[in-house]
Amino acid sequence: MELLDTAVFGFLVVFLATLFIFGEVMVRVRGLFGVVGIVLMTLYFSYHLDGTDGMWIVILYAAGLALIIFDGKVTTDGTIAGVGILLMIFGLAIPAPSFTYGFMAAMAFVFAAPASYLFTKVFPSRTMWKKMMLSDRLTSEDGYNSINETYKELVGKEAVTKTPFRPTGTIDVDGRLYSATTDNQWLEPETRVIVDAADGTRILVRPVQENKASE
Repeated sequence: MELLDTAVFGFLVVFLATLFIFGEVMVRVRGLFGVVGIVLMTLYFSYHLDGTDGMWIVILYAAGLALIIFDGKVTTDGTIAGVGILLMIFGLAIPAPSFTYGFMAAMAFVFAAPASYLFTKVFPSRTMWKKMMLSDRLTSEDGYNSINETYKELVGKEAVTKTPFRPTGTIDVDGRLYSATTDNQWLEPETRVIVDAADGTRILVRPVQENKASE
């Protein structure tokens, strides 16, 4: 296919191949996108590579894709996926007949990879990417809350310190233990305190005598 001698056509083939290969990774389409992407990418590599000499380039490209999938399934932090993306870009650029052609092939990958995310707006996405992309929001409606609302109910109650406060320790309120802190005061165990404030993430206490004196 002589059209692959032109950088513009090469850009189009790499763009579509990358779009469908990443689309297969992003969404559940029963392998349809994967087949189309592999056919197009095979067309690109078979035209620019000669026999076994170019096999290592194909392996480089495939290894990059494998790292991206591995990151999506196992590590989910994007680090290994970044390495995989670089390997795939090198695998596409190296067999190109000129620097301009190689640059356009690399740009086709750079544009197509994120564009494949648009498939998730139409087709059901694969769950392995939700962790990496932090699409699952931890909301109070779903039962998640970084603020312990029960702390606010402790305000005004008396408690007893169970450990030394330096200035953080443990208090006993109605038979339940809570981690608390003082206003930079050191207290001994079995000291009577009162809960002055609770913002949901911490409990602030003061000695009972000090609160009476301030009143």
